[in-house]
Amino acid sequence: MLEQLSVLSPDPILGLAAACRADPNPNKIDLTVGVYMDEDGICPVFEAVKKAQAELVAEEVTKAYLPAAGDVAYLTCMKTLVFGDELVGDGTHITAVQTPGGCGALRIASEVLAAASPDATVWISNPTWPVHIPLMGSVGLKFATYSYYDPVSHGVDFSNMVDDLKDAKSGDVVLLHGCCHNPSGADLTLEQWSVIADMAIEQGFTVLVDLAYQGMGHGLTEDVAGLRLLASRLGELIVAASCSKNLGLYRERTGVALFFGKDTQTAAATQSHGLGAARRVYSMPPAHGALLAGRVLSTPALRSSWEAELSQICRRMISLRTELSNRLSAKTGQDFSFIARENGMFSFLGLSTEQAQSLRKERGLYMLDSSRINVAALNDHNMDIVVDAVASVL
Repeated sequence: MLEQLSVLSPDPILGLAAACRADPNPNKIDLTVGVYMDEDGICPVFEAVKKAQAELVAEEVTKAYLPAAGDVAYLTCMKTLVFGDELVGDGTHITAVQTPGGCGALRIASEVLAAASPDATVWISNPTWPVHIPLMGSVGLKFATYSYYDPVSHGVDFSNMVDDLKDAKSGDVVLLHGCCHNPSGADLTLEQWSVIADMAIEQGFTVLVDLAYQGMGHGLTEDVAGLRLLASRLGELIVAASCSKNLGLYRERTGVALFFGKDTQTAAATQSHGLGAARRVYSMPPAHGALLAGRVLSTPALRSSWEAELSQICRRMISLRTELSNRLSAKTGQDFSFIARENGMFSFLGLSTEQAQSLRKERGLYMLDSSRINVAALNDHNMDIVVDAVASVL
């Protein structure tokens, strides 16, 4: 039977990262995968996570399963981290399911949406993270796209976005990036979030927010201002959150699906469908990452250390954007100021597919064919090399 299978093409991002690792060029630079790197090119472990891990190892007496919904401390802290104390209140209208990373959260959210509205169309930004459609489509959901990124202005094409979303109807789902849009780095303003809220109220569609980068754009609170506005006005919201970036728990696969309901009964019913889906898909949640995150978020000293380090990372990425923008503009004579206006880890450089492929072949500079780069992979050692390489094809 198995000999009938053909070899599938590699993932467009992971495949390029693998090609970079295999490239013998000693000066190769990988700007593909969305992982934060420090000045030495290392994806660091937060000091608070190191301390939490040492404590956990010293205290842990069992490897028994967590509760089906996940670690209570982690779930409680994630509700507050995402929605804030005021919106959480007594917490009975918000339920949660701990998941294997943000991908697991999106899958559980998709299962719940499919159960609530089997004929739903999910509206996804153009462009978006390339795994959104295959991940959510595996549940059987249908898709439509809405305009989002304007390659001329290098910003949000909000007018056309609104025009496209006028076709979203009751029972449909609109997927929004909470902050640090992947792959463009172009985010909605708070006023634009408010317009989307007006449309959701009038048209009756449900909003799903993919929140993979809270704290990596402008700050833990600033990055969820739009999301909280939606929750307060709509009374219903689904959030797929990840701790890969803001707690550095990439390999620990630590995520959560959050269900903000209009009342306790709705939230409980939603969670029950999420738990049923989890049982079908992966049975029980992984423990280590959530236990670490829960400990960091619930322990004042560890929480303070984590927030300080995350703030430093956020400031560094803003600095990297400014520096790259200035150096590219000076080197090429073209306007790259848009890079400094964007948020988070990603940016389109505006190169053609041919130019991006030429940089890989001739310079060992790996970026996606769309010229999306991971700004967080830059440092003082490689930025001039990247700038010179980009300038060579312009």
